[in-house]
Amino acid sequence: MGRFEGKVIFISGAGSGMGRECAYWWAEEGGKIVATDVVEKRALAVAAQITEKGGTSIGFKVDVGVEAEVEAGVKRAVDEFGRLDVMFANAGKPVEGFGTIPFEDVTEAQWDDVNDSVYKGVFFCGKHAARVMKGQGGGNIVVTTSAGGLNAYPGFAAYNSGKSGAIGLVRSMALDLGQYGIRVNGLAPTHGMSANFALPPDADVLGLSYEEAALAESGGTWDPKGFPGPLKVNRPPSLRDNAAVATFLASDDSFYMSGITIPSCDGGSFARTSIVFPEDWTLENEAPGA
Repeated sequence: MGRFEGKVIFISGAGSGMGRECAYWWAEEGGKIVATDVVEKRALAVAAQITEKGGTSIGFKVDVGVEAEVEAGVKRAVDEFGRLDVMFANAGKPVEGFGTIPFEDVTEAQWDDVNDSVYKGVFFCGKHAARVMKGQGGGNIVVTTSAGGLNAYPGFAAYNSGKSGAIGLVRSMALDLGQYGIRVNGLAPTHGMSANFALPPDADVLGLSYEEAALAESGGTWDPKGFPGPLKVNRPPSLRDNAAVATFLASDDSFYMSGITIPSCDGGSFARTSIVFPEDWTLENEAPGA
């Protein structure tokens, strides 16, 4: 479709998961992809694959929690391609122990380690993208937040807090930067998240969602009844389902939207309260004395 024809797109966390999915997809649609990742070999691999297929891409290491690296990365993108049209602030990391550390035992260092990436990193990406975009008369910033920023994942207090802050930054940047023709939106993945998120940085890139990875490991078939959300369909949620929302926000299809965060790939989860009613529930069998 060529939705990104000629556009220069900076992607943080491009080495795996949704960032990698979007890098390949957007390159196919004409985008010039600046693939960055805290693991340099992953960024280089993505850029190499794009160029091998005839696309345009460069890849290099950026730790979004280090402002100097973000600033230098944006400068390198502009030096290479002359402008910056889309900043996809996508990089993130889980809490140490992946939800197993009790809230009261989380250290300041562990708190900062997560939030340097999922919160402060969004600020740095937005800040340095804005400086370029103001000068060129506009641009688009897309932020990967999380369902954890809307509702809480158990054991992920540091992560949930940082993602909530990122949603606040989406609104604040949209308000402050809109006058310069810069729009800012976010997506909050719920299901269909990358299985690599829970793995060490040096692990092989699987290119699968948690649900797809579990299915592949078990060798079974997809049973919609086992999906925790209300929506029951004939396949598991995928990285592509989240990437589709990111694509909508990064493209001109959402040209007049700003300050919005969309719960992506939620499977109907946000449609219900925490009260769970059994499928055979009736008023009669729940009445007192029944």
